[in-house]
Amino acid sequence: MNIFLAQQNYIIGDFEYNTGKIIAAIKTAKQQDAELIVFPELAVCGYPPRDFLEFEDFIDECLKSVHTIAAAAEGIAVLVGAPSRNPDLLGKNLFNSAYFLADKKIVQVINKTLLPNYDIFDEYRYFEPAFDWNIVTYKGLRLAVTICEDIWDMEQDPLYRFSPMEKLATQQPDLMINLSASPFDYTHAEDRYWAISQNCRRYGLPMLYCNTVGSQTEIIFDGGSLLADAEGNMVYEGKYFEEELTGFTFEQGQWQETVKLPVADLPILPFSPAIFDPELNIDRIHQALVMGIREYFEKMGFRKAIVASSGGIDSALTLALACEALGADNVHAILMPSQFSTGHSVDDAVRLSENLKNRYDIIPIKSIYDAFESSLQPLFAGLPFGIAEENIQSRTRGNLVMAIANKFNYILLNTSNKSELATGYGTLYGDMAGGLAVLGDVYKMQVFALCRYINRNGAIIPENIITKPPSAELRPDQKDSDSLPEYNILDAIIYQYVELRKSPQDLVEAGFEAALVKRVIGMINRNEYKRNQFCPIIRVSPKSFGLGRRMPIVGKYLS
Repeated sequence: MNIFLAQQNYIIGDFEYNTGKIIAAIKTAKQQDAELIVFPELAVCGYPPRDFLEFEDFIDECLKSVHTIAAAAEGIAVLVGAPSRNPDLLGKNLFNSAYFLADKKIVQVINKTLLPNYDIFDEYRYFEPAFDWNIVTYKGLRLAVTICEDIWDMEQDPLYRFSPMEKLATQQPDLMINLSASPFDYTHAEDRYWAISQNCRRYGLPMLYCNTVGSQTEIIFDGGSLLADAEGNMVYEGKYFEEELTGFTFEQGQWQETVKLPVADLPILPFSPAIFDPELNIDRIHQALVMGIREYFEKMGFRKAIVASSGGIDSALTLALACEALGADNVHAILMPSQFSTGHSVDDAVRLSENLKNRYDIIPIKSIYDAFESSLQPLFAGLPFGIAEENIQSRTRGNLVMAIANKFNYILLNTSNKSELATGYGTLYGDMAGGLAVLGDVYKMQVFALCRYINRNGAIIPENIITKPPSAELRPDQKDSDSLPEYNILDAIIYQYVELRKSPQDLVEAGFEAALVKRVIGMINRNEYKRNQFCPIIRVSPKSFGLGRRMPIVGKYLS
C-alpha cells in the first residue's frame, strides 16, 4: 500500500485554513497514487484547542470540516484527527478522535484512550477516554490506529493501568499508526525514539508516527515524524520544524525503500539528564525559539517587534533571535541608558544593531528618573537609595517601550531568562513587561551557549557582550553576582528542583551546600507571584514556568 504522511502546521480554530491545507495534501497525494494519507492529532481544529472545546458551535465547525474532508476522500483513504461527540449519557461530552474516511464518507471513528493530564496537558478536562478498541481494515491491511499518548505508557512504572495497544494487538494488526501532537522540548526527540521503539519491539509491529509541526503560543511542535520497523529500528525520520508531505510503500509487513537510521543507541528509559548540561541540543533550542517568535507574530497578525536593548547578553540574544525570525527590518531596538549605564554597554548595544542591521534609537532616562525622584522626595526624604529607586529605572524603561509598541503596533519581546524568573530577579511592570517571553525557559548558562551558537560562523553578537560580567546596571558597579549565586551553580540547582523535582535534602546529598540550597529554593518559592503575572513563555524544556508548572502562590512547603 502507498501511504502518505502529512506533517502539517495548523492554526487553532481556523477551520477554513486547516481544512484547505488538509484537502490540498489529499489532492497532492492522490496525484502520486497514494492509497492512504495520515494527518496529525486534532488536525481539523489545531492542538491544543483548550476551552474552545466547550463551545457547541466550535464542535459543529469541526464536524462540518470533517464532512468536507470526507468528500475529498474519493479513491484514497484519510486518517485525520478531530473531536467527536460522545453519544452516551455517561462521561464527558467529547472524544479526541481519529476519523477514518473513505469513499467520501466517515467509515470509522477511533477514540483516544490515554488522556494526558500532567504538565501542559489537560485533556481529561474535555474528553472521555475510549471504551472500545477495534482495528481498521482497508484493502486487506489491518491497521492499529492510536492517538499520541496511547503509545506513551511504556515505562517500568506506567502512568496508566493498561495500554490500548494491548487490546488492538489481539486483533492481529499489520501496522501501527499513531496520530500525534507531541510538543517539543530539547530532549523530546530521544524520548520519541524510545517510545516508538519500545512499542514496535513489544508488539512485533512496524509503526507510522505522524506528528504536527508549528508553534501555538507557548508550545512548539517540532515535527520529526517517524517510520519504524517491527524490530524498533527507525527507518525514516521527518524534517524538524518544517512541514512535510512524504509517501512510502508498505508491503508484506515492511517499509520498502527506506534505510535504517543511526539512532539505534536508544536509552533504556526516557531520556532525562541527571546533570544540567547547558550545551545539550542547543541547535534544537535555537530552532525552536526562532519558530516560536515567527509563528507567534504570524498567527497573531503582527509583523514588527520591539526590544529593550541594554548591551547585556539577554537582550542581545533576544534581539538576534527576533531578527532571524522576523527579519531585521521588522525589529526595533530601543536603548535607554541611565546615569548608571556604562559607556561600553551603549557601545555594545549599538554595535549589535549595526551587525544585525536593525533599527535602533537611544532614549536616555535620567531626566525621567529625576522627575520621579523629585516627586517622591517628600515621601523618601532621609531614606537611602535602594530597590525602589532601582525599580523606578526599570519601570521607566518598561513604560517607554510599551508606549512605542502601542504607537506603532509592535509586540514587545521580553528578555528575562529562566534563571531570573526562578529567583525573582526582575521588576514587575518593568523589565518583566512584554507580549512574549523569548528566553523565559532558557537558563542563563544556555543563554551563553546560544550566543556562542549564533556566533559559530562569525561574530554577530559582540564578544564583549558575552564575556563581560552580567549586570542590571541599576546602581553603581552592580553585578548579578551581588544578588545571586554564580550562574553555573544556580542553574544546576534550579534544574534539579524545577525540572527533576528534587527535594532540598536530595540536593544536599548531591553535593550542594545546604545554606545555598535553602536560599535558592526560598527565592524560587517566594517569587511565584511574579511569575503568575508574567507573559507567555516559549517552552523548550520538559518543565517550563507557566502552564506546565502549577504551584501555589501562598504556601509554606519547602519555603
